[in-house]
Amino acid sequence: MAKQTNIRLDDAVKAAAEDRAKRRGLTLQGYVADLIEADVNQARAAFMAGATTFLAQYADAFEAEVGEDRYPGLPGGLAESAPRDAA
Repeated sequence: MAKQTNIRLDDAVKAAAEDRAKRRGLTLQGYVADLIEADVNQARAAFMAGATTFLAQYADAFEAEVGEDRYPGLPGGLAESAPRDAA
C-alpha cells in the first residue's frame, strides 16, 4: 500500500524538479517517487553484492564451522523435508 509523504523544497529546486518531471512525462510526485525508489534499490543492490562477496570469501570458514547442518536444532526428519531456502 502506498503512503503519502510531504516534503519541503525551496522554489528553485521545486521548479527544476517540475521541469525534469515534465521532460520525463511524469508528475512531480511520480518523479520524486522514482528517484527515491532508484536510490533504495541501488543501496539494496550494493548491500547484496557486498554480502555475496563476503560469503564467497569466507565460504570455507563457514563450512568448517557449521558443516552441512543447514537447519541446526531441527529434529531429524524435519531437516530433510524443510525447503532449501527456509534458512
